[in-house]
Amino acid sequence: MPSFNQSSFHPAVFFLTGVPGFETYHGWISIPFCCLYAIAISGNSMILFVIITETNLHEPMYYFLSMLSFTDLGLCLSTLVTVLGIFWFNAQEISFNACIGQMFFIHGFTFMESSVLLAMAFDRFTAISNPLRYATILTNSRIIKMGFVIVIRGTTALVPLLLLLKRLSFCRSHVLHHSYCFHPDVMKLSCTDTKINSAFGLAIVISTAGLDSVLILLSYILIIRSVLSIASPEERKKAFGTCISHISAVAIFYIPMISLSLVHRFGKHAPPIVHTLIANVYLLIPPVMNPIIYSVKTKQIRRVVLKVFLSKLI
Repeated sequence: MPSFNQSSFHPAVFFLTGVPGFETYHGWISIPFCCLYAIAISGNSMILFVIITETNLHEPMYYFLSMLSFTDLGLCLSTLVTVLGIFWFNAQEISFNACIGQMFFIHGFTFMESSVLLAMAFDRFTAISNPLRYATILTNSRIIKMGFVIVIRGTTALVPLLLLLKRLSFCRSHVLHHSYCFHPDVMKLSCTDTKINSAFGLAIVISTAGLDSVLILLSYILIIRSVLSIASPEERKKAFGTCISHISAVAIFYIPMISLSLVHRFGKHAPPIVHTLIANVYLLIPPVMNPIIYSVKTKQIRRVVLKVFLSKLI
């Protein structure tokens, strides 16, 4: 494992880590990673293709689902080169500026996905509590504006955070704990005071993913109240059923993200394999599972996907 203790303001390179202790098996370990990447990329691409080409899916719920697939696709592609580069070619080196760029895309798409999940919660709340005005509230122009806000919100907060990172000096080991650049991981290698970086990073997380999770919870409290006011048990069950896919997407997004944050803040003495496992779950499970969940649970998506596959086979 490469390790340098030379003093440098901006290191020429950082060294990424695959699966610590299993370096000789990286070729074999790459097989499940390749499968996961293939499922994530093909699944999200299929969702996007289906929603774009099928006019009967040009509705608010599916527009938001296409945004979710886009962010999942971006998250996968942001790490594909470095992760598979380590496993296939032992390409551990990444330049400081490339590391900054990768962090921008990883954290940017993560914050965007959090915002998309909040927008989807609002969509479900509107559809259940005010179905007659659903189409007039969530018009195409408003959805486009929401998309722009999601992108701007997910990227602008990162610029000062990464600029603050560039002011740090790195005179410790340049070996990172993950197979991609992650802000808390890079920050720990600095030999200068990182209190401002930590405070600003925490503020961004709280004001984006933290606030989004609270608003999503509030949305579901209001949804439950609306559903319980429905007289028919069958209609109540149907209303709850429309939320299952979204609840699953929220769980598989926030649980790994919170786990990774806790490990970085409080798991200093945890075995390296724990960091690696949680980091890869955080990275790959949401993009892999979201297309599967929505294809299985959403009848309209499932029907169109099957139609596309059957037309290819015939």
